[in-house]
Amino acid sequence: MGNIDFEFRAEEWPMKQPFRIAGQNFSHAELVVVELSMKGWRGRGEACGVYYRQDDTRHMLEQLSDLRADVENGIDRTSLQNLLPAGGARNALDAALWELEAGCKGLPAWRLAGLKSVRPLPTVFTIGIDDPAMMAQTARTMTHARAIKLKLAGDELDGERLRGVRAARPDVWLGVDGNRGFTPSALTDLLPVLEAVDVKLLEQPFPIGEEEAMRDIRSPIATAADESVQDISDLKPLKGLFDIINIKLDKCGGLTHALEMEKAARALGFKVMVGNMTGTSWSQAPAFILGQRCEFRDLDGATFLASDRERAVTYKDGHIHCPDTVWGSPSS
Repeated sequence: MGNIDFEFRAEEWPMKQPFRIAGQNFSHAELVVVELSMKGWRGRGEACGVYYRQDDTRHMLEQLSDLRADVENGIDRTSLQNLLPAGGARNALDAALWELEAGCKGLPAWRLAGLKSVRPLPTVFTIGIDDPAMMAQTARTMTHARAIKLKLAGDELDGERLRGVRAARPDVWLGVDGNRGFTPSALTDLLPVLEAVDVKLLEQPFPIGEEEAMRDIRSPIATAADESVQDISDLKPLKGLFDIINIKLDKCGGLTHALEMEKAARALGFKVMVGNMTGTSWSQAPAFILGQRCEFRDLDGATFLASDRERAVTYKDGHIHCPDTVWGSPSS
């Protein structure tokens, strides 16, 4: 590529209401946005970073600032992989380079990724930790959802949360996410309830560094690693401990690395899930491309925000719809 105009900034997007997971409460999404332009084409990307790895807005902005000369002199996605580590800054810049390349080559980003077509994708819709009755009520009002994922706290109320949501929505596929909040004994105690309410997915019950505890969990429920895996280098140690790898573009540093990571995960025998750290449609759209190659999709992040980009993904009948006009179109 030739000389590129490079802009980046921080943005704050309020949520509709506070969102709670194990050990963390969120009231807004703090994003870093990258915009590139060259010869009339443009590229856009955004990132939330990875809060539990101290990959915050300040850190991302510093990384992008340090890379200004490289970007303006004509960086491409391949060289970017060696200039920034996995994380939000690389993700935002990688996404912008995908869209810029789409304009230069006159092809939508999904074609550049090797796909012959794209289709609306089924996605889970997430309910944050709350009083059991409130979580059941939320599930009852989510008439658009065909699959629901519950955030659990690892406390004595989790069983009631599960039974309440299942009673409210006997029709949905149900998954749970521990977000590192469980002890082995707490999970063992909860397993009978998970089975009784027909939970299909158990995601990241234990803290980072305690993955070996999964060997002692005799779970008939499929298990997924999220926080325990950031990029491709983390895959091999998890073989035999989890069934599914949750790839998030903010974690692994963008769609370019994510596509390679998906191939590597399958070569090791894992199934693959695409997730998100919450963000506007500019976060969901690149992940939507990866999602075309995944068995599990968690792309509901934009639904938590009080507003979205002018051109946005839509959600209908349990699916996310992402027209090219949202991001990645050669004419965007």
